[in-house]
Amino acid sequence: MNSTLSVATAPKTSTFQMRINPDIKRDVEDIYARVGMTLTDAINIFLQQTLNVQGLPLVPTSESQAAIREQTKILLKMELEKGLKSAEEEGWISEEEMWKEFEER
Repeated sequence: MNSTLSVATAPKTSTFQMRINPDIKRDVEDIYARVGMTLTDAINIFLQQTLNVQGLPLVPTSESQAAIREQTKILLKMELEKGLKSAEEEGWISEEEMWKEFEER
């Protein structure tokens, strides 16, 4: 990971697309326009802050709990699938072996 990268000065050679409700997009664009920013500016600031703090650059609130819960479910499902695939490919290990390996990390 290159911690010296800056969103402001790094070459912009990659694209990013996302789907968003058009009403929400308009409302958010209006909010940022009132402070002289575009949605792209705001996203770039978010990305730079993510690099700066090496994590989520905001404190989740009760309103964001549902989104975080859904993301957690997706990540858990991915990890479970990865574990099952690993067990099928490499063979099953006992619970004691699993805990020993887990504690070594």
